[in-house]
Amino acid sequence: MMLIPAHHFRDIERKPEYLQPEKCIPPPHPSAVGTMWFIRDGCGIACAIVTWFLVLYAEFVVLFVMLIPSRDYVYSVINGIVFNLLAFLALASHCRAMLTDPGAVPKGNATKEFIESLQLKPGQVVYKCPKCCSIKPDRAHHCSVCKRCIRKMDHHCPWVNNCVGENNQKYFVLFTMYIALISLHALIMVGFHFLHCFEEDWTNLLQAFGLTREETAEVRIFLHEKKQPLKVSSTECSSFSPPTTVILLILLCFEGLLFLIFTSVMFGTQVHSICTDETGIERLKRKNQPREHTGSWKTVKEAFGGDFSLNWFNPFSGPCHPKPLSDRDWVRQVASLSDLENTETTEEQSEERKDTDSVEVTDE
Repeated sequence: MMLIPAHHFRDIERKPEYLQPEKCIPPPHPSAVGTMWFIRDGCGIACAIVTWFLVLYAEFVVLFVMLIPSRDYVYSVINGIVFNLLAFLALASHCRAMLTDPGAVPKGNATKEFIESLQLKPGQVVYKCPKCCSIKPDRAHHCSVCKRCIRKMDHHCPWVNNCVGENNQKYFVLFTMYIALISLHALIMVGFHFLHCFEEDWTNLLQAFGLTREETAEVRIFLHEKKQPLKVSSTECSSFSPPTTVILLILLCFEGLLFLIFTSVMFGTQVHSICTDETGIERLKRKNQPREHTGSWKTVKEAFGGDFSLNWFNPFSGPCHPKPLSDRDWVRQVASLSDLENTETTEEQSEERKDTDSVEVTDE
């Protein structure tokens, strides 16, 4: 059992009639091991499709615009292998994050029979979610998209069409890391491609974009003033016309820069959450209140699946499986009965906050 300070209580009622536990549907039988988890949300599905499309677009530009037309076979092979490996790991991590149960609490277990079976003692409370009719263990939060309470829920991410929680946070971290890496790799390759291909035939491109002959000549003089001016034809640089090639590369640059910034920030926040053992929701609720640092190397190993090894970077290797919830995990212990009395709300306040968590309190 866990001691809960008074400020953690919100809506506490001795008789929360609106929950109607006797009308809760008994929880379904546990799903078989390996059953796929998938959220049927239109926005999330669309975002997941867009994610795959953008990765495949980057694949197309990198392979067919930059690497395959190049005559430097060593450069093409090495970069092709690295980029495709990172892209495969990114998409695999995306699938695991999307299709893995993030830690959903059994739905409909807040039945009258189950609550009575817990045999609550004076000072013990049970949090019940009025939305999915579930008893919430500590650090669980309800997701309005998944329509379930999720253990250690950090946030709901539409890009993976799933919540980021206890069981799939590792896959989400790997997804953001690999997307950031392929974005950085693509930007570097685009930079080299422009430097090596901006030569004689590419001056025609400058004229096509509105530069005068004098301006084009100045560009050519600048290039030939290099110590080792490049003599590369447009057929070596791309199988597409120069205008098409530049447009494709500019779009790739924009995509790579945008996702590099976004996924790097997400990767940093997720690693910070794991190291401090504090989810994003918990950090928002805490606001400016001080919090005791409870993170440790143990929490990092639990999130990534054991001691440091290559499996940390493997999306096909899962985190440490949490222990099944026992009866004591559903029950919480208040610091004292006086704290409980001091945190009770009026009936009117409770009616105004029916969407928030409620607490079933024993009257012994």
